[in-house]
Amino acid sequence: MKKTIFIAILLGSILTAKAQDTQASGSQNASVEKSVFGIQAGFAGLWVHNELKLTNQLALRTEIGFDAYENDDYYPDAGFLFSTVLTLEPRWYYNLNKRASQSKSIDGNSGNFFALKSSLRLEDLLIEFGDDEDVNMVNNLSIVPTWGIRRNLGKHFNYEAGAGIGYIHFFAKDAEFEKDKGELAINLHLRIGYRF
Repeated sequence: MKKTIFIAILLGSILTAKAQDTQASGSQNASVEKSVFGIQAGFAGLWVHNELKLTNQLALRTEIGFDAYENDDYYPDAGFLFSTVLTLEPRWYYNLNKRASQSKSIDGNSGNFFALKSSLRLEDLLIEFGDDEDVNMVNNLSIVPTWGIRRNLGKHFNYEAGAGIGYIHFFAKDAEFEKDKGELAINLHLRIGYRF
């Protein structure tokens, strides 16, 4: 877990330094929006999010929603669930100047990005598809470096796609299992959204 936190801090520092270097060069004119609030849906859930401007190319995305979750490692009979998820995700929109120079829209932070997606899934509120009413899951935290794109569909609608590979840690001891467990985590998402 210490290695994961160290890697997250290192990546965040690199992204911040890169954003500041670009801004200091004087060639920056395109910028992420001050605040973007919206809702997104995909084959794997429903999320409400806000992106807050940190620098011209860096935004901090906060998100709450429901993720599709298959709970087979610890509770094999639980079936298919939707778990609550809280996400904190710094995003570096690295091609805003290029898009703006080609007269392409950057409204609503429309562009390509690199992100460090950190998601906490909690047992507190679950939606279960099946017959068992006593549904459990193990709380977990994933940290996944991700590359993605966001594009607008008209003034308020957008779509987003992304992919990344990282780490997930299961807090199994808290659920009275013998030991915690960590493993490879994959983030593949395709979402359609509405920007308010």
